[in-house]
Amino acid sequence: MKNKELAQKLTEIAELLGLSSQDNRFHIVAYERAARAIDSLPEAIETIVAEGRLKDIKGIGPRLTERIVEFIASGHINYLDELKRQFPPGLLEIMSLQGVGPKKAKVLFETLHIATVEELHTAATEGKLRSIAGFGEKTEQNILQAIAFKSRFSGRILLHTAQETAQDIVTTLQKNPAVLAMQFAGSLRRSRETVGDIDILCMVEKGNEKSVMEQCIALPLVQKVLAKGDTKISVLSDSGVQIDIRLIEPRSFGAALQYFTGSKEHNVALRGIARDKGLTLNEYGIYSLTDKTIALGGRTEQEIYEAVGMAYIPPVLRENRGEIEAAVHRALPLLVELKDIRGDFHTHSTYSDGEDSIETMAEDARLRGYEWIVITDHSQSLAIAHGLSPETLERKIAEVQAYNKKKTGITVLCGSEVDILADGTLDYPDAVLRQLDFVIASIHTGFKQTEDQITRRIIAAISHPLVDCIGHPTGRLLGEREGYHIDIEKMLACARDHRTAIEINASPSRLDLQDIYCKKAKDMGVKLAIGTDAHSLQQLDYMTLGIAVAQRGWLESPDILNTLNLEDFNNRQKLTREPHGV
Repeated sequence: MKNKELAQKLTEIAELLGLSSQDNRFHIVAYERAARAIDSLPEAIETIVAEGRLKDIKGIGPRLTERIVEFIASGHINYLDELKRQFPPGLLEIMSLQGVGPKKAKVLFETLHIATVEELHTAATEGKLRSIAGFGEKTEQNILQAIAFKSRFSGRILLHTAQETAQDIVTTLQKNPAVLAMQFAGSLRRSRETVGDIDILCMVEKGNEKSVMEQCIALPLVQKVLAKGDTKISVLSDSGVQIDIRLIEPRSFGAALQYFTGSKEHNVALRGIARDKGLTLNEYGIYSLTDKTIALGGRTEQEIYEAVGMAYIPPVLRENRGEIEAAVHRALPLLVELKDIRGDFHTHSTYSDGEDSIETMAEDARLRGYEWIVITDHSQSLAIAHGLSPETLERKIAEVQAYNKKKTGITVLCGSEVDILADGTLDYPDAVLRQLDFVIASIHTGFKQTEDQITRRIIAAISHPLVDCIGHPTGRLLGEREGYHIDIEKMLACARDHRTAIEINASPSRLDLQDIYCKKAKDMGVKLAIGTDAHSLQQLDYMTLGIAVAQRGWLESPDILNTLNLEDFNNRQKLTREPHGV
């Protein structure tokens, strides 16, 4: 599938148009929306083009159709190449820095001829930026912080991207009859929010490795073979990600899976316990220190953990954060699973910036086995996301009520993602909020306020009797920007006192609240609510990412509001806010 590659090229066009001196706002938005739509398609763009169905994708007009058809036929978009020739390639990277954007990047290039991040770092370090009108010492410091933040994510990719790439490989290699089983390993299997490289293990009987190795080399995404041995191959993908594939015999597959899943800290602790019991543990199995020829386990991971006297530890917990001790005492949490989920708290429809109607989103949620779904379009002040005026919100409420009367097997709850304004007040008056079934309060502006100011804004929203949940509570975007400064301890304490939920936003670039704070919330008695922040029905799939964050935070079914059935959800609402009905 070329969906992601095409989406990236359309995004680059939008970014380069932002550098142009012409007023291209309409075209920029069109390319951005097309990129999002294509990136979230459940089928190959090649198939859609071949069947003449591009016109069915919202926002794809004649000009975009021409560009897309050209890309499918040749792998290139001439218009993008023309735009790239107008600007140095480093400007796109400069634009991606938090707080810079097209306008500042253009000014930097035209005044100081800065065309790379390295040149920008040097100029900011030497105090040269403050000489530019509209820049100052504070701007220099912010840019240096943004560069440092970006460098920390250099060479890492989002969990969701890594999962998709790895799954493509597994789907292909599993067709080989020599492959008996396959499994992700490393930080990908532990569901870390970002991944440095991709590790995959293949179970292969000794002597059958050759055909699998040949198939690995022939994978379409392989750009370069970095290293190749008898049982391991390292390749560089066309997107620049290193992928290590290991071929493991059945008798050692469990031991290798445990070893290569990690984390390093977890494995060190586990080996220490093994030594204390007179055992030695490696990637081939677990053995007695006195007779290393006798394997006490290795075919499965369960054998490894049982041999050292502890319960099996799920990969998501293997970070040496107390899971070893809990496994020894058979006190590991019964982690929440996708099958426990009854609904989604945070979704968008065509009423604001979503791509699908309320009915379409509801029907897809019903097919997933959900009992309810909350449609939380943006509130009025967020103009860039087509926030709803009170009058438009009334029309939406009427549509939701009409849909629910059809009794389709799922209940739509009418909610809103309401902006927390700079002074801590909400974007709708109480009279409007009372009409809603669920209110998520979020910060989308004013990120540069102090920690005290941001914390006060959040606490004011939590304390409001009609606010049910705080959305993406730190405001971070992985690899793009740091979150705003907030006292998370105070936020969680206030949420506990007011019985306000905190969101686990499952959008791939957010995964916010972070796992370590999810565990802290659990320990403090704060309820969490998973929201996919879906802007299309395909993005409802992000629920699995939210589950992964919850699991890494040791959360169980009772800790997550999504596990409530509709009756229990409504009863909870009556206890935590003024009753208003569905």
